[in-house]
Amino acid sequence: MNYNTQKEKLLMPEYGRSVQEMIEYAVSIPDREERQRCAESIFSIMVNMQPQLRELPDYKHRIWDHIAYISGYRLDIDYPCQITPLGESAQKPEPLPYPMKEIQQRQYGYLIEESLRQLAEMPEGEERDALLALTANQMKQSLFTWNRDAMDDEKVAADIAHYTHGKVQLDLSEFHFAPVQTLPRQDGSSKRKRKKI
Repeated sequence: MNYNTQKEKLLMPEYGRSVQEMIEYAVSIPDREERQRCAESIFSIMVNMQPQLRELPDYKHRIWDHIAYISGYRLDIDYPCQITPLGESAQKPEPLPYPMKEIQQRQYGYLIEESLRQLAEMPEGEERDALLALTANQMKQSLFTWNRDAMDDEKVAADIAHYTHGKVQLDLSEFHFAPVQTLPRQDGSSKRKRKKI
């Protein structure tokens, strides 16, 4: 018995082993005209196998690139378009640099810490009070999301004072937090199920 693991590796599994074998057969045809007709037939089969590619403006070019790639760029025919060389098609893009920001407390994240830095520099007034309310409510929501045991109004007030070096104080006797939003579970409930002992 001949297993697939013993056969040659599929270069493009989405087309299957039959297409790869047809392309290998086309490479072995000695007559150039017959080889050209065979390649065009394979092209039609591949288009029918991947009909979603027709929605792309350059789908024909892609299919011919796939044929050339599967053949190992050994298929000697008159391609109707310029084939992408092996080096360009196999080249991986450079990884994008990720901006690393130092965060003191990960449960709050960089944006909350940036808001607190801005609060420390703002003069007293309605605008600062509005930003303070938004920031404090988001901090409590973040604590609820990441560490419910540490979700405490006093902790939020203490963290605001810490981040702003005491310049901004949250007066808990006057400030009322918005209700914490809980995400519904798949069964529609928002409560956590307790394990039975």
